[in-house]
Amino acid sequence: MISNEHIDALLDGRGDVLGTGGEKIGAVGQVYSDDDTGQPKWVTVKTGLFGTRESFVPLEGARMQGEDLVVAYSKDQVKDAPGVDPDGHLDPAEEDRLYQHYRLGGGQRTYTDATTDTRDETTGTGRDTAGGTTDDAMTRSEERLNVGTEKQQAGAARLRKYITTENVTQTVPVQREEARIEREPITDANRDEALSGPDLTESEHEVTLHEERPVVEKETVPVERVRLNKETVTGEETLDEEVRKEQIDTEGTDDTRR
Repeated sequence: MISNEHIDALLDGRGDVLGTGGEKIGAVGQVYSDDDTGQPKWVTVKTGLFGTRESFVPLEGARMQGEDLVVAYSKDQVKDAPGVDPDGHLDPAEEDRLYQHYRLGGGQRTYTDATTDTRDETTGTGRDTAGGTTDDAMTRSEERLNVGTEKQQAGAARLRKYITTENVTQTVPVQREEARIEREPITDANRDEALSGPDLTESEHEVTLHEERPVVEKETVPVERVRLNKETVTGEETLDEEVRKEQIDTEGTDDTRR
């Protein structure tokens, strides 16, 4: 059970709101208490991009888990809750929509912050026109942007290997044998060989000729290693958001400044 002792821990900005399955729903926004009992009844959860949306979740059945708050509802159920402006007050119609969404029943339905403040001239005590008493001051609040980032998948990169064909031209030197006639005169040195045969005859002499031809063989060899690495680059994006500010006007007073 969530009590007043837990409010400071919830509002210190360090904890998150978790669903029934332990999934993170968002950061803690504001805590709304019962005006009669003073016990916390609702908590807002910052959801959406950069936490710009606040969704109401009942604290009934919730428990603390370290610095986190575990509620009795799923992430989808919280994100589908009716949109209610977290302005410090839940009117009956807004609360009825929340009760219907979360299937709650009974209980007080008045949750307020200080709104319009008037003075009780007889007692000197501030009186809130919405009910209850306050001190002699009114709190003015304003929205401020809390800009952060979240990581999401933007694409994928992959390596794909495929085969292409190209022509390679290379010059290779080759040798071949050619027949060449050599004539030599009859001399004393070769006379015996020249007269060793018959005087007149028909004959043939054959010489085998050789030549080189290019021979191509292919082999597969590794040439490089390719891998995918990731690097982080930093850029800038400009956000344009609207923020609301409370302004305080006076009625029935002399606003002359001295």
